[in-house]
Amino acid sequence: MTLLEEIGRSLAKSCDELSFRTPVTHVYNPLSYAAEPYADYVRTWGAGKREVLLVGMNPGPFGMAQTGIPFGDVAMVRDFIGVSGRVGKPPSEHPKRRVEGFACTRSEVSGSRLWGWARNRFGTPERFFERFFVVNYCPLMFLEESGRNRTPDKLPASEREPLLEACDGALVEVVHALEPKWVIGVGAFAEQRARVALAGGSLQIGTILHPSPASPAANRGWAALAENQLRTLGIPL
Repeated sequence: MTLLEEIGRSLAKSCDELSFRTPVTHVYNPLSYAAEPYADYVRTWGAGKREVLLVGMNPGPFGMAQTGIPFGDVAMVRDFIGVSGRVGKPPSEHPKRRVEGFACTRSEVSGSRLWGWARNRFGTPERFFERFFVVNYCPLMFLEESGRNRTPDKLPASEREPLLEACDGALVEVVHALEPKWVIGVGAFAEQRARVALAGGSLQIGTILHPSPASPAANRGWAALAENQLRTLGIPL
């Protein structure tokens, strides 16, 4: 078992021990029920040091919740990253957010944008992963009764703090394993958590715009904006 796989398993176990109350009615932990494709991802692409660690927030319903891979749009995971594996079910499945694994036909826009940029910029996953790796800060997806996502920052403090403690610790371990020069939050929340978890170190920490379709700026050409932000931070492309 690789070190990143061990970190993922430990984080999954820690998060499974946490409890959450309404308005959260369902909690999905793809590091548990989609452990096979996640293991394939870290075994195939997670060995060795990296220049840049990209850190997302938490799973999306048609991305990591389906494939176990950060920003894990099914088509991109299957056809570009080349990762596969059995995907099970969360203990309690929301009727409006079924887990279909690699049979899911819905595209995750954030994932198709991020991995589409990696494909278009670097051509092959080998070239991208020589320098970059992608993780999510939090492995859990929180759903309300309506099927609406509730992001980790919207949880009450009594539920949020134990979750952040577990996720901070896992991020520190990932950084120790990959020894990146830069840790880049994909969105403001991930950057904020990276600054807290990794405070006092010599890492360069920054942010790029999240590729969510809820962001008007991202909808005006996310890839070009993100590349400009990376270059401004001093990351050559």
